[in-house]
Amino acid sequence: MKTYFFFALYLLATIFVSAQEQLTVFFESNKFDLTIKENRKLQQWILENANSKILAINGYTDEDGSIGFNDTLAKKRVNFIYNEIKERVKIRDDFKTRSFGKQHEQSVDKAKNRRVTIYYLLEKDLAKENEILGIEEVKAEVPKPEIEYPEKMIFDNPNGTKSEFKLDREFMKKIGNSVAGEKLKIDNLNFIINTFAVAPESRGKLYELLLVLQNNPKLKIEIQGHLCCMPTDRLDLSTKRAKAIYNFLINNDIYSGRLSYKGFGSSEPIYAIPEKNETERAANRRVEILIVSND
Repeated sequence: MKTYFFFALYLLATIFVSAQEQLTVFFESNKFDLTIKENRKLQQWILENANSKILAINGYTDEDGSIGFNDTLAKKRVNFIYNEIKERVKIRDDFKTRSFGKQHEQSVDKAKNRRVTIYYLLEKDLAKENEILGIEEVKAEVPKPEIEYPEKMIFDNPNGTKSEFKLDREFMKKIGNSVAGEKLKIDNLNFIINTFAVAPESRGKLYELLLVLQNNPKLKIEIQGHLCCMPTDRLDLSTKRAKAIYNFLINNDIYSGRLSYKGFGSSEPIYAIPEKNETERAANRRVEILIVSND
């Protein structure tokens, strides 16, 4: 049996379960155009249902004739009805026509087998169309709201003076919009030589990271420390520097479950060790942020 599809398979199954409306018109034996009486019924239905929506058109024949003949006849009956209603009644985008020939449950009354049935929804039911058809609506993903970070921060110094730091707003947005697996370098985050104390002029970089974590509560990161110059990190300074940033964030109320830290020493240099110049040493001497998750 040949079957002609014009919309998703799930729809047919729901037609017989849900409460769609239907109209059936009948044909004379071996005919695919309607009698005057049946055509009048169809035209009246079209006038009354301009704002309804057609879901499917199914065509059938009686048992007389060969399977091939009846399949073709059923298809012609469906096409006849479709050509009468197209552009006159709304049709669902995943609309389907099916021609069953005589391969269906036959009625003892042959006249009832020579038919086409239109399945449709009334205008009053269109608002709950997907619900009636059992189709689960896919909700559009809501984009993250754009966060406006401050341009600068002012800090109190131990001697009673104040220091102003300009914040890298683009860097903060980049971290906030990152996805799991991304790795970002924190530029200009410097430490006092041979220690894990953050240099005073780099305090603003710590607050950039803090602000991002405060404004992105699902963000989880790993802080990764790297050294330059020496093949061996004898003092484990890369780990201590990463931990210093970790401790700063913990002390400012970032939940520890969102943070981790790790030192790599000089095992992952950007430039080969020994470096050729200070530019290469500065590139190797860095702190990076690995995005663990940001759902």
